[in-house]
Amino acid sequence: MLGGIGPLATVHFLERVVRLTDADRDQDHVDLVVFQHATVPDRTAFLLGRSGENPGEVLAQDARRLADLGVSAVVLPCNTADAFRDRLVAAVPVPVVSIVERTVTEAVTGRGSRPAAVGVLATEGTVAADVYGAELAARDVAQVLPSDADQRTVTEIIYGQVKRGVPSDGTALRAVVDRLREAGADRVVLGCTELSVAAREHGLLADTLVVDSVETLAADTVRRAGRRLRPA
Repeated sequence: MLGGIGPLATVHFLERVVRLTDADRDQDHVDLVVFQHATVPDRTAFLLGRSGENPGEVLAQDARRLADLGVSAVVLPCNTADAFRDRLVAAVPVPVVSIVERTVTEAVTGRGSRPAAVGVLATEGTVAADVYGAELAARDVAQVLPSDADQRTVTEIIYGQVKRGVPSDGTALRAVVDRLREAGADRVVLGCTELSVAAREHGLLADTLVVDSVETLAADTVRRAGRRLRPA
């Protein structure tokens, strides 16, 4: 696992892998190699042209280090990093799992009736790279994005709260989700792993119309490792 982007979201992802595994003893759990590389250049800053430090090159080097250790797949609990996935795929001989593809699959086919539109909450970098928009469009599903004001709220929750390790504003996050629904979203994707941290803290994941990218990738990681998911 290529982690550290961000650090708390990585710890949260690891906990979800453990909690989701149907295990009675240590040996029933998933073997993981965790590279907590917090100093990878900021993905959003590069995608928005605010930084010349290309995180794609660093991520590809990290993926090669993991491949050299004998891993069977590389997972990244960071949605914005999915914008650089092609570079990682070219760098290693093992699968690089797309958190975006797995989350869109869950949002479109894993929750009952097929949605006409899916709301996406993510970093400005993820939105600019259009990784969710492209994946949804390939399935003929519309993407609904927050207003500029709501995007600023999302950015503050991600960067000003979760990444800084201060309490997150669950009321504000829930209000943004509600406004996406009012704008026509049948489901809402938490397309940033920091939002997953905030949503779990405030009980937002009890809403079955909210699709959490961390939960989706963690469940896929358990299955990919040949382990059973714990019954709900």
